[in-house]
Amino acid sequence: MFAALVNKPYALWLDSALPTANFGRYAYLVCDPFRVLKVRDGRVWVDDKLQDGPPWDVLAAHWRAFRLPMVDGLPPFQTGMAGFWGYEMGRYLERIPVRPNDVALPDAVLGLYDVVIACDLRQEQAWALASGFPARDAASRRQRAAARTRQLLSWLEAGAVHQPPTAAPSVQPRSNFSPSAYRRAVQRVREYILAGDIFQANLSQRFAADWPPERSPWEVYRRLRAENPAPYAAYFHFGEGVLASASPERFLRVDNGVVDTRPIKGTRPRGETSARDRALARELLSSEKDRAENTMIVDLLRNDLSRVCAPGTVQVPRLCALETYATVHHLVSTVQGRLEEGHDAWDLLQAAFPGGSITGAPKIRAMEIIAELEPHPRGPYCGSAGYLAFNGQMDTSILIRTLVFAGGKVFFSAGGGVVADSDPYAEYAETLDKARALFRALGAEMP
Repeated sequence: MFAALVNKPYALWLDSALPTANFGRYAYLVCDPFRVLKVRDGRVWVDDKLQDGPPWDVLAAHWRAFRLPMVDGLPPFQTGMAGFWGYEMGRYLERIPVRPNDVALPDAVLGLYDVVIACDLRQEQAWALASGFPARDAASRRQRAAARTRQLLSWLEAGAVHQPPTAAPSVQPRSNFSPSAYRRAVQRVREYILAGDIFQANLSQRFAADWPPERSPWEVYRRLRAENPAPYAAYFHFGEGVLASASPERFLRVDNGVVDTRPIKGTRPRGETSARDRALARELLSSEKDRAENTMIVDLLRNDLSRVCAPGTVQVPRLCALETYATVHHLVSTVQGRLEEGHDAWDLLQAAFPGGSITGAPKIRAMEIIAELEPHPRGPYCGSAGYLAFNGQMDTSILIRTLVFAGGKVFFSAGGGVVADSDPYAEYAETLDKARALFRALGAEMP
């Protein structure tokens, strides 16, 4: 279905490419929003018109201006706001320095979507859901909802034929760190830890290559999801470029007031044989370093959630559980809570942004060190993608394993948490393990 919509304005697929018994149940397809909001350099553009005010407040006001009751028995995203919040949106919450970027990108791109194709992959059912917004009175909303649904279905019926992915484009991305420079940066983080500044920081390197204009990001994404399926994948044509993500990590979900987040910390590559694969999984589960790394971020997220959750409701039902993906094993925890009366999903997003698993602890000082040591801004990487429905529900990912096509380039990043006993050589190798699927999707050789 999305192949029929991929070239429509602000087409977005929140793709559960790896549905399991517990995660990745729903997928959503949207395009042609009735309002587009973009953040650039601390200012918000609404349908290309500048609107004054702090970015987080302006965006929140546009989401809160539309409200719907929750309809039971349907997927939870029943129209609403969707898109991405880049990592640098954090500088509008705290005073974090930002380096100049070599590719001009918005800090956030969000659409207000009044029509959604919602798929329940477990029940094998799909719906076209329409709210009729921005019309306000009941009759106008019904009329608009019917017309917009007919339009969307006509686009599907006239859509592209599903074809196998084409050959990989064979570009060769280069890092903004040499291997030795990255190892020196890891050592610098360790020095900050030993000096008492932080307990942990997430350090990443960025890979970039020129992108041939005749090549299709959509084809790359199709290869990526085939080779590295992920439960929180996404594809978004955001105007100036394309975001293609195969993220395994949920950031925040709100389900009828219940909050959960699933931080990932701790990684091993998959083994070439079954025996080697099992050995690597056991090694990860028994690693005191990786467990400590994960537990630090769990504590940070417990604190973030406690800012907007009712006292006594924040808990950790799952700590350092093993999850296995196409190229890596991960340790994943779950932190849950319940929103306190008077707080909504936007308050939660703002309280916890950016996710602690990709900053470090304490968060603000870790972000300052990241800004000092990483040569470029992160852009969408380590931000979040997902939806905030007009009915108050929310589900968002952490944007890792994510390609960005913009400004005649393709770029992506990979990083890992550095702690006191980190080995710089092992930390560098871990970033390559995480980037492997993205190199494959681009037809590129690993460094």
